[in-house]
Amino acid sequence: MTSQVSSPAEQADGPVVGEQRKAGGAKGVRRLDRVIIRFAGDSGDGMQLTGDRFTSETASFGNDLSTLPNFPAEIRAPAGTLPGVSSFQLHFADHDILTPGDAPNVLVAMNPAALKANIGDLPRGAEVIVNTDEFTKRAMQKVGYGTSPLEDGSLDGYHLHPVPLTTLTVEALKEFDLSRKEAERSKNMFALGLLSWMYHRPTEGTERFLKSKFAKKPDIAAANIAAFRAGWNFGETTEDFAVSYEVAPAATAFPPGVYRNISGNLALSYGLVAASRQADLPLYLGSYPITPASDILHELSKHKNFGVRTFQAEDEIAGIGAALGAAFGGSLAVTTTSGPGVALKSETIGLAVSLELPLLVVDIQRGGPSTGLPTKTEQADLLQAMYGRNGEAPVPIVAPRTPADCFDAALEAARIALTYRTPVFLLSDGYLANGSEPWRIPDLDELPDLRVQFAQGPNHTLEDGSEVFWPYKRDPQTLARPWAIPGTPGLEHRIGGIEKEDGTGNISYSPANHDFMVRTRQAKIDGIDVPDLVVDDPHEARTLVLGWGSTYGPITAAVRRLRRAGESVAQAHLRHLNPFPKNLGAVLGRYDKVVIPEMNLGQLATLIRAKYLVDAQSYNQVNGMPFKAEQLAAALKEAIDG
Repeated sequence: MTSQVSSPAEQADGPVVGEQRKAGGAKGVRRLDRVIIRFAGDSGDGMQLTGDRFTSETASFGNDLSTLPNFPAEIRAPAGTLPGVSSFQLHFADHDILTPGDAPNVLVAMNPAALKANIGDLPRGAEVIVNTDEFTKRAMQKVGYGTSPLEDGSLDGYHLHPVPLTTLTVEALKEFDLSRKEAERSKNMFALGLLSWMYHRPTEGTERFLKSKFAKKPDIAAANIAAFRAGWNFGETTEDFAVSYEVAPAATAFPPGVYRNISGNLALSYGLVAASRQADLPLYLGSYPITPASDILHELSKHKNFGVRTFQAEDEIAGIGAALGAAFGGSLAVTTTSGPGVALKSETIGLAVSLELPLLVVDIQRGGPSTGLPTKTEQADLLQAMYGRNGEAPVPIVAPRTPADCFDAALEAARIALTYRTPVFLLSDGYLANGSEPWRIPDLDELPDLRVQFAQGPNHTLEDGSEVFWPYKRDPQTLARPWAIPGTPGLEHRIGGIEKEDGTGNISYSPANHDFMVRTRQAKIDGIDVPDLVVDDPHEARTLVLGWGSTYGPITAAVRRLRRAGESVAQAHLRHLNPFPKNLGAVLGRYDKVVIPEMNLGQLATLIRAKYLVDAQSYNQVNGMPFKAEQLAAALKEAIDG
């Protein structure tokens, strides 16, 4: 879905505010500036679909938004258990926001496990909507409730709305030829209808979606639409919901343009397609499915009309091997994976360094080590991307900072790979990959020109005057070697993993040549042209907060809170992690304190300390979840005062 925005502005991430009025009927309508909703239930209750549909309607309405899907690694986790809870959090507002929010204002709990797993995150006074049909004695005992939380007073601090969602859904669908079990599956649509009424969300898009999704099963489509409408009507008629809420469109939060809601993996996929078109090269993806990167393979497989070829390999090594072969053949080559897959691909990445061919290695980071936490986020692959190969094998690293920024990061990674003939790491993570936000669709003339010139003929003259092709004769500006398409007459040359002789590319065991080639490959990476680091410092602060990747949203939200409270703090965020921006050392030297929040145990801080001899302070989190703005603000305040 797309929405048109016509005027620019910037606003701070503000608190919820209210304004009472009456709107036609007897029920009041309260105006809010932002809301945080969390849908939670079993992994089979359709919470991700429910959240996604609410998000799509919110995006089409014109709100700014940020989402946080959170689900188990199992395809079907044990029903009714705490590990099996799946949730989807959405923060939407009438102004510019940066994170999915720290604490939900509304929790929709489909069973006791969902309530117990999430109630601790809610502030007092939050709205809690529970499906009372699932609060049986057995279900409550399964998650450790000795008495019913709906009756024992433990929820007195919240606005509790007990709703028999299952019963109401089955009743609404009684005229359909469905079994009770089939009818119960639509209870998530009833909940979606109720929340759509509560927050004045559009409904037409969801009904169109359901008709399209179940086009081959029109009875199922009609039943889901009926449940959705029944939820809306329940909100309109029940006395339990005396007030509905309005969050106005964020009409002044964005630059003018056409916007759509987009997830990080989808934005990254579109960025890869755009890069291939701008380079006038076919896009080749060699990949093995792995969470949370598989969506990129799924999406790119849909775009054969743009010259995209996808290969689902039998394993990680075959995937990158095929991609590197495609790079040798003249394609914009990509391989996608997560941390465990990077470990398997490391030998072929080293081969790409030696061959000096363009290759994009997309690492959607997740919790580790080993299998770790497949569906949870982490930033712990930075040092693996930096050093995880044998020998001296430098590889550039680019990291997006928001879901929408994954599009631009893909273009930038492609620019570096094609210009400098090198593999490039693109480090996203599960938080960015699955989260979503509005994205302004760029005009074609805004995209960079990535076209490359393949070698066409001899490039070196021997002493006897004969002209030959030297595959390792370098561009004096970029140190990139020529890219020769196999089969081009006169450009036959040898490739392989054994050390090459400078210029000729012949096998060489010369100590002096090896020393020269190692230093030249490093100099090529060190000389990559990257933009200077931009620092946001309106008050000449003494403390700098330095981040990278997906910590951008929480850090920026925390910095805004501190500045509103009168604190002076500077912020900078790294997109290029190898090489670092050339002005980074000078920037670090301007501040008395440097604080680096990371979702690892201090990997960027380790690099910063080693390279710039700066006593950077780490603030680390490795719980599989993104930072919360309030948590970061408190830690930064302590660092400022310390």
